[in-house]
Amino acid sequence: MLRSPRWEGATPIHNPREMSAVPFKANADRRHHIPKQQDRVTNWSQYDAALRQRGSLTVWFTEEAIAAWRAEPRTTRGGQPHYSALAITTALTLRAVFRLALRQTEGLIGSVIRLLGLDLAIPDHSTLSRRAETLVLAGPPSSAEPVHLLVDSTGLKLSGAGEWLVEKHGTSRRRSWRKLHIGVDADTGRIVAAALTTNDVDDGSQVGPLLDQIDDPIASLTGDGAYDQDGVYGEVAARHPDAAVIVPPRSSGVPSETAENVPTPRDRHLQAIAEHGRMGWQKASGYNWRALVEADIGRWKTGHRSCAALANQRASSGRSGNCCRRPEPYVGAGTPELRPHRMRPGRHGITASTG
Repeated sequence: MLRSPRWEGATPIHNPREMSAVPFKANADRRHHIPKQQDRVTNWSQYDAALRQRGSLTVWFTEEAIAAWRAEPRTTRGGQPHYSALAITTALTLRAVFRLALRQTEGLIGSVIRLLGLDLAIPDHSTLSRRAETLVLAGPPSSAEPVHLLVDSTGLKLSGAGEWLVEKHGTSRRRSWRKLHIGVDADTGRIVAAALTTNDVDDGSQVGPLLDQIDDPIASLTGDGAYDQDGVYGEVAARHPDAAVIVPPRSSGVPSETAENVPTPRDRHLQAIAEHGRMGWQKASGYNWRALVEADIGRWKTGHRSCAALANQRASSGRSGNCCRRPEPYVGAGTPELRPHRMRPGRHGITASTG
């Protein structure tokens, strides 16, 4: 009770029973709750060991790598290179993995070589910067199996000295962007094709250049609604006639004039959506696998900052897409195997058991 004179005559306010005294719990019954885990990990010991293995570091130089560290003498006019492409690739790979600047990369590769007791020359940071402009990285080994290609694009902001002026003085400046187009192998998760363009280039126009970078046969090409174009179907059919194109038609899409007699792949998609709905078409066609390319884009942006900075420096050059073809660091690493919880009857109904 209120005993102070200043509260005499005041009417106490009581919250109704259905209203919580804590404000953030007022809508607790209508809030989104994270559901309980429906599956459990069945290979926890192997998965736990794989997670630890991701942080381990083992560096060794084979006899072939030591012999190929120095560049072969040139037979044409010009200066003689001191380091082979293997040496430059090794240093830049360490730079990308540990997200180092060029000078720190020079120090890291030098310390590794000295710890191994090798008598090898260490490329300096200027050489790494200059050779990175023309370095061509080898792609992943070819596979006999056809590739299920997932394509998508993402934006890259160009950074430079102007960013500091904008942050400090608040000057308005038109930002520059570049668009990165990538193709991902759905089975391995590797980026097998990449192209860097300006931000005004259409996604569908880069399907042909991406396909030209892949030597293996294509089983299917999957993309979002931005690739719903006749040109995309034409590019795929010209290079891989047996490949399937899995692209969702627009909501306002209409069948072609030959849909009744000679339906096109897009007409078949429209027919399947009309019969089973868009969600049913996604499950039946395998369109949901496109989420893998979204995950690869996020992993690329997180783990390849140095590669993005290199692409920003020479954004107008088509050679900058080579840095994106490096194999993903966690491809083939241990993954958890899940199985549903067993359900057993309890005193108060059905309960989940983890045993």
